Amino acid sequence: MSLSGANTLLAWIIAGLLLTAVQPAQANPKRWKYEGWTKTDFSKTKIQYREILSGGPPKDGIPSIDKPVFKPIGEITNIADNAPVIGLTINGAARAYPLSILMWHEIVNDTLAGVPVTVTYCPLCNAAIVFNRKVDGRVLDFGTTGKLRNSDLVMYDRQTESWWQQFTGEAIVGSYLGTELEILPSRLEGFAQFKQRNPNAEVLIPNNPGMRNYGRNPYVRYDSAARPFLYRGSMPDGISPMARVVVVRKAGAAHAVSMQLLRDKKEMEFHNVMLKWQPGQASALDTPEIAKGREVGTITAQQRNTAGKLVD
Repeated sequence: MSLSGANTLLAWIIAGLLLTAVQPAQANPKRWKYEGWTKTDFSKTKIQYREILSGGPPKDGIPSIDKPVFKPIGEITNIADNAPVIGLTINGAARAYPLSILMWHEIVNDTLAGVPVTVTYCPLCNAAIVFNRKVDGRVLDFGTTGKLRNSDLVMYDRQTESWWQQFTGEAIVGSYLGTELEILPSRLEGFAQFKQRNPNAEVLIPNNPGMRNYGRNPYVRYDSAARPFLYRGSMPDGISPMARVVVVRKAGAAHAVSMQLLRDKKEMEFHNVMLKWQPGQASALDTPEIAKGREVGTITAQQRNTAGKLVD
């Protein structure tokens, strides 16, 4: 089982990936070639190119972090307890990737405990997902295309320049068409919660602290907006388009639960997966200063094994 995307924003993203956006004039492979996509095999695609929209920045205009720098967690004094981080643990080694940094870079190419990983965050759908970036024995490096599909980040690998949907980890254009990256279990949680579980962990810090306005949210009040940015599909019934949902992926299927429902009930179990809500995490997409965002809480997901015991 793979669990990911806990505390994922926007109910529309689930149904939206099945819908089609408006065809913009620039959604044309010939034009994209002139934009620098000379290696991408645009003859291989499973989508309609009209589904692709420009988010504004060009290729790598939102720069990935390819040589991440870390500090021991005990030396970190400038991250608030409730500040959201992506917590990743592999074979006993743990690292935290603050959204105060991911907000401005969206992708970190890293290696933890010998496993090559890509840590990703799409602010427009609050999807925090970690992938194994090794595919068929080849380690890939990922960057941002500057494109969106249903308001979700479209990534690309620098080896073949295939395009990948961040929310699913699937290659949607190029030579890797149809390949799916392995999703690794991770948590989107408050910094204090991560620190309590991992007192000897490392924390990502900016390579250049002056490069971006780290700690600030450029999408002020975004998660309370009426509708998502650059989304042209149908809106969901019975739930706000900008509502947070919890997504659990199991056996190739995705299941979603309203985060408000889970917050009200505190815990729910379905498909042998126990979901629990607890306070301690601020919204990264609310106030100008991330740490001052409203309480949204943290979700944990555990699977019940054959003996009936809950395990991460």
